[in-house]
Formats: sequence, C-alpha cells, structure tokens
Amino acid sequence: MKQFEANFDGLVGPTHNYAGLSFGNVASKSNANAVSNPKQAALQGLQKMKALADMGMTQGVLAPQERPDIYALRRLGFSGSDAHVMQQAYKQAPHIFLACCSASSMWTANAATVSPSGDTADGKIHFTPANLTNKYHRSLEPQVTGNILKATFADPNHFAHHQHLPDNEHFGDEGAANHTRFCQEYGGEGVELFVFGRYAFDDSKPAPKKYPARHTFEACEAVTRLHGLNERNVVFAQQNPDVIDAGVFHNDVIAVGNQNVLFYHQHAFLDTAKMKAEILDKFGSDDFHFIEVPDNEVSVSDAVKTYLFNTQVIRLPNGNMAIIAPKECENNEAVSTYLAKLITQDTPIKEVHFFDVKQSMQNGGGPACLRLRVAMTELEKSKVNPNTFINDKTYETLCAWVNKHYRDELLVDDLVDPQLLIESRTALDELTQILGLGSVYPFQS
Repeated sequence: MKQFEANFDGLVGPTHNYAGLSFGNVASKSNANAVSNPKQAALQGLQKMKALADMGMTQGVLAPQERPDIYALRRLGFSGSDAHVMQQAYKQAPHIFLACCSASSMWTANAATVSPSGDTADGKIHFTPANLTNKYHRSLEPQVTGNILKATFADPNHFAHHQHLPDNEHFGDEGAANHTRFCQEYGGEGVELFVFGRYAFDDSKPAPKKYPARHTFEACEAVTRLHGLNERNVVFAQQNPDVIDAGVFHNDVIAVGNQNVLFYHQHAFLDTAKMKAEILDKFGSDDFHFIEVPDNEVSVSDAVKTYLFNTQVIRLPNGNMAIIAPKECENNEAVSTYLAKLITQDTPIKEVHFFDVKQSMQNGGGPACLRLRVAMTELEKSKVNPNTFINDKTYETLCAWVNKHYRDELLVDDLVDPQLLIESRTALDELTQILGLGSVYPFQS
C-alpha cells in the first residue's frame, strides 16, 4: 500500500497582524506593530502549498482561528455588544486586546502532535492539540484547533483525537514544533523524537535562564501515553538551554528531521551523543544520516535570523530529499554557502528550493512553522476530508476567497474596527463551506 507524508499548512487569517506578543521569539518582537499585509501573507502561504503539491507532495490546508477572540475578552469581564467589547478592551487593556487578535494559528507546527498508525497501539493516527500554555495569545487556540482537526480527519475508524493537555505550565506542550519522526517507510513503524526544554517537576535539572522553556518533559511523556506509543518508538531529548536563551524558542528553529535524516545545529541538544545513540538503536538500520552543522560555518544567530532549520525536509517523488527554505537563507552568505555545499555531500538531501514567506518570517515563523506533518497510507488519505487537499481547483478557489475578503494592509489600530470583525466572520463562514468543515467556530454555534 502506498505510504507518504502529507503536509497540512495553516491558512493565514484575515486579521494577520504584527503585535510582537512572543517573548523569546526574536523575529516576532523585532517587528512589533509593523504594518501587516494579510492578503499578501495568505497568498504567499497558498503559493507555497501549491508549489509543493506541484512537486508531487500531498498537500492540505487547515483553517485559521477567528480573531479578535471576542469570547476570550468576554471571559475577562468585557461586556456589551461585540463592538463595545473590542473598544473597551483596546482602551482599558490594549495588551490583552492585542493578544486576542493574534495571528499565531498560521503556524500549524504548533497545532498538535501527530503519531502515525505505524507507531500507535490501536493502529490509528492520533492527534493531540498543543495547549500552548506559555503564551496567553496561543493558549486561546487548542479548542478550535481540535474542532478543525476533527473536521479534517473525521473517520473514527482511522483517526483518534485527544483533548489538549491540562492548561498548566507543568504540562506545557508546543506540539510538532518539538517533535519529529524517523522511519524507513512512512506507513511502517517509526521512531518519534520528542524534544523538551525543561523538567517541570525537577528544578535541579538544567533549564534556560533568560527565555522560557515552553515545552516540558512531562508533556512529552503524557502525549506518548495518550497515543499508545511503545518505548521502542520513542526518544526523549532535551534542547540545549543556552540556545533557548539565544532565541531558539522551539526545537524546529534549530533542528529538522525526515525519515533517515536529522539536520541540526551543533549546539541544538543538551546531550547529542546520547540522543544519537538511542535513535540508531531504535531505528533498526545503519542507514541514518546525522547532518550536524558546525557553529563555525553557521552561527546560532544566523540560524535564527534565516530560519535555516525551520525549513521543511521533504522526500520528493524522484526519491531525493529537498529542503524547502525561506528566501532569507538564500540571501545570507554563510547559510547559502552551507546549503550549496550540503547538496553535494553524501546525504539524501540533493535539492534546495527557496520560497518567499516574508510575511510569516517577520512574525516569527518560517516554512516548517507553517505545516503539520501527517504520515499516512492511501487508505487513510481516502478517509481525510477531500475538500482540504490542495489541487488546481482548491488553490484557485482559495485564492479567489482571499482576494474577495482580505484587506491589503492592517495597522494595529485597525484591529478595533467592528467592520473588520464582520468581514472576518463573513470570510470564515464562507471558508468552512468551501472546506466542508461544518461549524467549527464559536460564532457559528
């Protein structure tokens, strides 16, 4: 049976903006309050999705969240009409209001952790939405994310959905941004690498000092239990606290893996040797490539600036692996020199493709942030909501939808405009019909 890895990218929402909400994310903070371009951002994302589909990849799309989140504001004591709630919150608590306007759901690497059927005890694909407790603006996402995932992967005979972990930093879970999977065949048994920043219940263990470690060891353990993973399928590794303090807020900013490749920076992990030994022991084959990028060729600073490791490593139909990188990698001398050398070496990575995702990069996320990976078989693919796959027709339909509903520019002050909320809800209601999702947003209830 044919087996492959599908990418489900997050569609940028109609209120895409730069509020600089994410402490520890250097790109996000440095572009706070800049003018955003929602239409351009959504079309850039769709262009990347279509390009990957044209390369022969299975490419899907996940709907965005509704923003501003009026329900979150009401829960915090703002009342009256929707317009009054927005104006009141913007006047009295602007930081809270902006948090409830966050565009962060576009980064679906944080949407959930996914374990393919080859790894799970019941032979189903398992999904656990990330609770994202470290940032208030992201902690608003899990419920609707779960609704969207259930509407996309609906067949209970093939897909299992879990509630997100408890809303507490002891179980801080950032989803697939700290998770990757190695396998010989996508549909077969694999090894899942869970990366964490700290031990929540043991203060004696290493932890960053400047920026928060958003993902805990305890969260990793909980997800493995929920997904019915066997010890032979799992490796736990701690992220280097020093690189978290250098702005590496997720592991996918410093490492990325696919099948028999782990591409990572020299300083990515706290105990690299131990992690490598365990992966090799559990992988079941010597045909594994650890591609370690030396600090003297690409610094951590350049890796963060260009998101060299927040790239996608994909297996093309021709058998080669390719890196899907942002234009920023091409424009950085050290990084472009390294990538040019990499594709000549004895590894499966033989191609690099550069994409313009500037609107996402400015808000703190590169190509890998934009996608959730789901390894599946042809049978499992046939059970996925077919409206969510990108092809010529859905691409044209979604581009037309963006051009119809999205504004060209948004200033932070525009977010309080009641008309923008109406525009956004109208757009999202139409989107759920295009994608066949049913009622996934609170305003549709």
